[in-house]
Amino acid sequence: MPLSPVPPLDVTERANLRQHNSFGLPALAATLVRLASPADVRRVVDHPVYGIAPHFILGGGSNVVLTRDLEAVVLKVEIMGRRLLAETADAWIIEVGAGEPWADLVAWTLDQGWPGLENLALIPGSVGAAPVQNIGAYGLELKDRFESLDAVDLVTGRGVTLDAAACHFGYRDSVFKQHLAGKSVITRVRLRLPRPWRPVLGYLDLERRMADTGNSSPDAATIYDWVCAIRRAKLPDPALIGNAGSFFKNPVVTPEQCRDIIGRDPEIVHYPMPDGTVKLAAGWLIDACGWKGKSMGRAGVHDKQALVLVNRGGASGAEVVMLARAIQESVYGRFGIRLEPEPIIV
Repeated sequence: MPLSPVPPLDVTERANLRQHNSFGLPALAATLVRLASPADVRRVVDHPVYGIAPHFILGGGSNVVLTRDLEAVVLKVEIMGRRLLAETADAWIIEVGAGEPWADLVAWTLDQGWPGLENLALIPGSVGAAPVQNIGAYGLELKDRFESLDAVDLVTGRGVTLDAAACHFGYRDSVFKQHLAGKSVITRVRLRLPRPWRPVLGYLDLERRMADTGNSSPDAATIYDWVCAIRRAKLPDPALIGNAGSFFKNPVVTPEQCRDIIGRDPEIVHYPMPDGTVKLAAGWLIDACGWKGKSMGRAGVHDKQALVLVNRGGASGAEVVMLARAIQESVYGRFGIRLEPEPIIV
């Protein structure tokens, strides 16, 4: 029986990336290659032109600020598929293609009766980008549910499987933002959802929901609904107004630094961490400096959540970066704290 012909790579030259980044920023890619399988990644590596060109890996485009055209081969990861890989006495292990939307995955796992991701509901972006950023929200981080991932090396074309230790997860950080940045394409991610399920409720907004509803023992579906409602009330929909979600990391300070700030600003929102440090709410710091709802050019600060920068229409990446730097200088001037952006600025 003859072998089926291998379909050609899906390639677009001088591709417009505006629709491929959630900020809606204008930029062109010299070459855009859509990757539908791990084999496509290896074909790029083996290609006489694309294999030796600079590469830029793009998932859902929700964690990037494009300030210029990219004279590179942009690899758009669109590897799909999701399945229950194993069910044991203490966990459900699911395997998901890197191109699947993260928000869809969370809803799907709950529909299947596999709770554990509900605190991470509605986070924009793709599954493959989740471990790069070690996404987190409402008291949970990806590393808390991570099993392993598959990736393809962009130099050798070899596949590799990495566990949590090899990913070096940190606060909104991983090995893929450090020495593997731009060197490997994540193709599949496996998550471990613990059994029996236990709710993660130690976050202020969720505690308020419990108090308001009188429900001190919410199930996973209820937590999912609460998180969705909280996010929709605070965060703008990228389909309606361009943004990349939370723009700055919540800074972590020493207890002494926190006490000093509390002495000057008693209302500051802060969270003690298990290691003795204190996490400060970056949104509160920005709001305290008077930035909520303000604009610089066509980039602005969201009027409901100061942690979110938005494209008010036709903004460039340079305008977003200029606004971000002004906010950083303002917060440092008042609090002596340097805010670090979450998105990758290109």
